[in-house]
Amino acid sequence: MGSFLTRTPIDLAPLLAAVSHPSHGGIATFVGVVRDHQDGRGVGALEYSAYEPMAEAEAARIVAEALARWPVRIAVQHRLGPLTIGDVAVAVAAGSAHRGEAFDACRYVIEELKRRVPIWKKESYADGAVAWVDPTSLGAAGGPA
Repeated sequence: MGSFLTRTPIDLAPLLAAVSHPSHGGIATFVGVVRDHQDGRGVGALEYSAYEPMAEAEAARIVAEALARWPVRIAVQHRLGPLTIGDVAVAVAAGSAHRGEAFDACRYVIEELKRRVPIWKKESYADGAVAWVDPTSLGAAGGPA
């Protein structure tokens, strides 16, 4: 896959193709979508921004760590810019000979992305308020999905 960050809608087909192989019996995916609420507040839209060089480098490190731990192929993308409810914000695919390795690698990558990659979101709430959120400060429960 190319760049981790994208400003265009995420298409899952290229991610699945990137991790497919005749020897792979399992492909695990995680797709994070923009939901209509956060912490009990209605959300109308989000906007993601990042320190792009650092985000790309950290995402590459996370993928390299997963590749070193499991016999997998990994593909991952995260959107930047404005998104609306239901848009795909982040997608991870992991392919391996066995489903357990694919699931483990996929979960590792999304959890580490959320924890370590410098991406921020601006939430626009239904009541008109706006707030910037550092998803890495929220742990596994924050951010999309």
